[in-house]
Amino acid sequence: MGNGLSDHHALFPCLPSFQALHIVILGLDCAGKTTVLYRLRFNEFVNTVPTKGFNTEKIKVSLGASRRTASFHFWDVGGQEKLRPLWRSYTRCADGIVFVVDSVDAERIEEAKTELHKITRLAENQGVPVLVVANKQDLRNSLSLAEMENMLALGELGASTPWHLQPACAIIGEGLQEGLEKLHAMIMKRRKMLRQQKKKR
Repeated sequence: MGNGLSDHHALFPCLPSFQALHIVILGLDCAGKTTVLYRLRFNEFVNTVPTKGFNTEKIKVSLGASRRTASFHFWDVGGQEKLRPLWRSYTRCADGIVFVVDSVDAERIEEAKTELHKITRLAENQGVPVLVVANKQDLRNSLSLAEMENMLALGELGASTPWHLQPACAIIGEGLQEGLEKLHAMIMKRRKMLRQQKKKR
């Protein structure tokens, strides 16, 4: 799994990129970013290797009981320290950011917090909705959501940055659908607000 485009047809048909929301999946190495991507793409667990560049997939997702669908173009970017300076290139013009955190790796939460706050404070990312995926919540020694919210200082992301903390288990896909629905709602709310601001000018 690495550095490329996939045109495989599976549960979710691929769509033209102009219809899709541009979503960047970020997080430290080994947090489960690529597992999240391929669970969404193929609806099954795919054994992955550390991403040395990026993976990208276009995915159509059903939105709850409304039976509406949304198209997402995901960019899963490697989380190794030497690759993090490249994140900025992928978040330009992003509609949303998915930030995946390993709920079990308490020793690296501070590092995750630093990277999360760094990317959301960039001028071009001001106001971009953030879905924080608390991955590996199925494991007994995982941090609670309250602990993660506090340790990641999510309340300090700034009033202009909408965020949602979603418990998840990427291996079985638990929580991912709910998280995407929340992210989509935040993106649509922001677009409506930006349209209203343009009208007032």
